[in-house]
Amino acid sequence: MNILNLFKISIRAVANNKMRSFLSMLGIIIGVAAVIIMMSIGQGSKESIRKELSTMGTNLLTIRPGADMRGGVRQDPSSMQTLKMADYERIVREKKFVTKVSPEVTASGQAIYGNNNTNTSIYGESTEYLDIKLWNVEEGECFTEEDIKKSAKVCVVGATIVKELFGGHDPIGKTLRFKSIPMRVIGVLKTKGYNSWGMDQDNVIIAPYTTVMKRINAQTYFSSIVCSAITEELSDAAIEELTQMLRDNHKLKSGAEDDFTIRSQAEMMDTMSSTMDTVTIILVVAAAFSLLVAGIGIMNIMLVSVTERTKEIGLRMAVGATGPVISLQFLIESVLISVTGGLLGVIVGVGATTAVAAIGMPSSVPAWSIYVSFIVCVCIGVLFGYIPAQKAANMNPIEAIRHE
Repeated sequence: MNILNLFKISIRAVANNKMRSFLSMLGIIIGVAAVIIMMSIGQGSKESIRKELSTMGTNLLTIRPGADMRGGVRQDPSSMQTLKMADYERIVREKKFVTKVSPEVTASGQAIYGNNNTNTSIYGESTEYLDIKLWNVEEGECFTEEDIKKSAKVCVVGATIVKELFGGHDPIGKTLRFKSIPMRVIGVLKTKGYNSWGMDQDNVIIAPYTTVMKRINAQTYFSSIVCSAITEELSDAAIEELTQMLRDNHKLKSGAEDDFTIRSQAEMMDTMSSTMDTVTIILVVAAAFSLLVAGIGIMNIMLVSVTERTKEIGLRMAVGATGPVISLQFLIESVLISVTGGLLGVIVGVGATTAVAAIGMPSSVPAWSIYVSFIVCVCIGVLFGYIPAQKAANMNPIEAIRHE
C-alpha cells in the first residue's frame, strides 16, 4: 500500500473520532501555546530592556566607589568617599578614549513649591551630563559652566516635577525649594517615562554638581562619575585608561584591589540579557512539561484505538497488509494528531501574544520558536505513537479477526 493511501486512511480514522482526536490534541495545543507565549514574553522583555538601556548610550561608562575593608569590616560602597575632584579633573585633562565626563552627586528629599510638595531626587551634574545620557531639554535651557563655577542655585526638572509641583504649568523662572535651598527652574527635560524597573525617570531635578556638593550635601566627594567612550567598541580601552588614571591618583600599589568599580552599558546589557535568557529557559521548560503529558495522552488514546480496531487490523492483514504497513498507518495517525494540535497551538499562542502586547506587556514571537514547535510535535507523534503502532503490527491476524 502506498503512502498516499495510508494518509487517506489515517485522516479518515482521525476524522471518524473527532471528539477523541480533539481531546488528544488539547494537551499539545496548550503545551505549544504555553511555550510560544513564554518565549515571546521572555524575548520581548529582553528586547525592551536592551532598547531602554541603549537609549542611555551603549558607550556609557559609570565609575562608582568600591567596597573597602576598615577595621576588619567590609564597608558598603555607597559609604566610600574615594572619588574626588582630582579624579574628575585628571580624567577631563588626560582622556583619550573618553569624549564626555560628568561627576555625579545625588540627594533625596522633598521638593516644595507653594502648597505643593513631592519626594524626589536631585542630581548634581556637569553640562555634559545630558549629552552622555542622550537626554534633551524640551523647554528653557540647561545650566552653564559659569553656573557650575558659581555654584548657582538653578536647575532643570523632569515632567513629573512639573506636574506635581507646578500643576502642569510652565515652571521656567519659578523657584522651588529642595531641603530649604531655593532653586530657580531654568529648563524642563524631555519626557522619558518609567523604566523596566518601575522607576519614574521624570521625577528628577538636575543641578550643577558644585551646587549639590556645597549647598545641599556639604561634601567634597562624588557619588559616581559617568563618562562616554568614543565608541562602544572602544569601551574596553576606555575602561583600561580610566582604571590606570584612578589607580595612580589613589596611589594604589601593584597587586592592591581597586577602590572603585567601572561598569559599561554594554556589560550591563549583556548581564540583563543573560538573566532574561535564564528566566525564559526556566519558563519554557516548565511549559514544555505539558507537552510531555500531552504525548502520554496521545499514546493512551492510540492504544485504546488499536484495541477498538483489532478486527479491522486482522482483516487488513488477512488481505495482504504487512506489519510495517500497519505500524506506519498508526504512526501517521499519531503524527497527524500531534501536528494538527501543534498548528492550533501556534495559532492560540500567537493570538495570546498579540493580546498580551495590546495591553502593554512587551512580547515578540521569535520565528524559530514556531519551527521548533513543529519539530517537537512531529517527534512527540513518532515517539509516543511507536508503542501503539508496534502493538498493532505484532497482532496475529487470525486472533485479531476473532476478537470481539
